[in-house]
Amino acid sequence: MIWNFTKMHGAGNDFVMLDGVRQAIDMTPERARALAHRQFGVGCDQILLVDTPLHPEADFRYRIFNGDGSEVEHCGNGARCFVRFVHEQKLSSRNPLRAEIATGLITLEELPNGDVTVEMGQTRFTASDLPFEIEGLPTKTQGKDTLYGLELATIPPQTVWLSTVAISNPHAVQVVDDVEAAPVAVLGPMIESHPRFARRVNAGFMQIVDPHTMYLRVYERGAGETLACGTGACAAVAAGIRRGLLESPVRVRTHGGWLTVAWDGAHLRMTGPATTVFSGSIDIDQLVASLPSFTSSTT
Repeated sequence: MIWNFTKMHGAGNDFVMLDGVRQAIDMTPERARALAHRQFGVGCDQILLVDTPLHPEADFRYRIFNGDGSEVEHCGNGARCFVRFVHEQKLSSRNPLRAEIATGLITLEELPNGDVTVEMGQTRFTASDLPFEIEGLPTKTQGKDTLYGLELATIPPQTVWLSTVAISNPHAVQVVDDVEAAPVAVLGPMIESHPRFARRVNAGFMQIVDPHTMYLRVYERGAGETLACGTGACAAVAAGIRRGLLESPVRVRTHGGWLTVAWDGAHLRMTGPATTVFSGSIDIDQLVASLPSFTSSTT
């Protein structure tokens, strides 16, 4: 089966984009892993499938698959690429667009300068929204936020203080003094797969520069550390504002570039770039069959 695809990225967070409106796409975890593999496939952090909507008020529906084959609820950088993809592929000229994701509807608009603004939907802060099992954990208050002390199995054991934020995707955000020196590769997997997070979690590490600027790294569920994470940037900004450390709007520097997040306590908007890299076609069944059994999806 031949699939046409487009490779895109939003601030370095890269995607294989699939048009499920004009071609039949039967996505499976095996096919997602094969596409995402950086040595044997096309290579990406996530696969984004654009499809016809189920909701009567949506223009399109899109689904997001991680490099490990798992499906997730939302992706802010992918949402921006979705708008550019729909317009470039002439699937629609509407602007703004309404998109159906796993947790509801979001509104997206391509700006005259080429950036895209995404209305990120409902933001929630209770542990049960992730879900996150907090029984027995120490807590402390900072500003309007409640932080949870999660002990990690490092040597010696250490406790990290986390803000919990659900923006469709679950996020656990901590403040660090120096984001470049933060042990993201060590602590990120421990937090992401900690048994207290029933559906795993995206682990954010944020450094506050000033009330309107922060640096961020995110270890994402099923993808590892990415060059940028849109929902992670939004979660970190919301957590920083609730903690009293940030003020809207906030410029967020990721390894892949800058994003801007504005939050008034109710409406959360993220603005950033969306870039097309190349287009092609691939025999997906042949790709799956040729993937060595000993390889992982993203290494």
